[in-house]
Amino acid sequence: MMRAAVIGVGAMGRNHARVYNEIPEVELAAVSDLDEARTENTARLYGAQAYTDYRAMLQEVQPAVVTVAVPTQAHHQVVLDALEVGCHVLVEKPISATLDEGRDMIARAAELERVLAVGHIERYNPAVIELKRRLDAGELGRIFEIHARRLGPFPARVRDVGVVVDLAPHDLDIMRYLTCREVTRLYAETEQEIHTEHEDLFSGLIRFAGGILGVLNINWLTPTKIREIVVTGQRGVFLANLLTQDLYFYENAEAGELDWNHLSLLRGVGEGQMVRLRLNKREPLRAELEAFVAAACGEGGSIVSGKDGLTALQLAQALVQSGREHRVVMIE
Repeated sequence: MMRAAVIGVGAMGRNHARVYNEIPEVELAAVSDLDEARTENTARLYGAQAYTDYRAMLQEVQPAVVTVAVPTQAHHQVVLDALEVGCHVLVEKPISATLDEGRDMIARAAELERVLAVGHIERYNPAVIELKRRLDAGELGRIFEIHARRLGPFPARVRDVGVVVDLAPHDLDIMRYLTCREVTRLYAETEQEIHTEHEDLFSGLIRFAGGILGVLNINWLTPTKIREIVVTGQRGVFLANLLTQDLYFYENAEAGELDWNHLSLLRGVGEGQMVRLRLNKREPLRAELEAFVAAACGEGGSIVSGKDGLTALQLAQALVQSGREHRVVMIE
């Protein structure tokens, strides 16, 4: 049994505790949070030890794997403390408050030969996994555009960052994952409507190496949640609904009879059939934590690395900069 602990048992941390408790090979040994009542309730629910001092927990319980789900500003110190006592760490996104802190965490994990994973949970969404498989197989032909929409109501829990740093890393990571391309330049428009300090509405354009266009629409001003990825290419459109874990294909009828050698001759677009693809649905967090535990055991679990998390943060910060300065930002 691998001993696990969760530091920070707010909304996301409690889910980590629940899932660790459900994995047969893992023992949820302890949880920690500054809120004593919340910590006691979570510990009681899953039969774990409760701590308000995470450093004492790390020393006394000595977990092998730890989830860090504290506010972003505290990620750097908490992750370093966990690494120093020998833990493998999964830190919720964004990886850190600053790029320098993220680089420091990545370097220290490498020095100590510890796994450092970042909680980009959408990588483990069955709709994203199947979309990735089909794009890699060339089923869409050349990709023209990838469009992400992540809309919903304002979360009162978020005060330290705006909507770009809080939510855009999800879709920036998905776009890099699906296209296997890096960003060369980007531009953003942002608005601050109800958040007291940061932007809460954002639209962005991203250019990837090779010419693929990325479009992002993200806000905290929509009274219903929308989580969609739309990929447009030569053979049609894939639409992934990340909330329902559904994947649809809208065929370009003009490409239907063309083989791969003739796709370069495609000149028209016509409405073809729509297919809802069959997926095996499962909880992305369960898949994420199972992959993390496998990586901690040296079994090659497919984690989102610290480097990937740092790149997503870099791009999100560049989008914030673009929105503030009203200019295109080049990415080196």
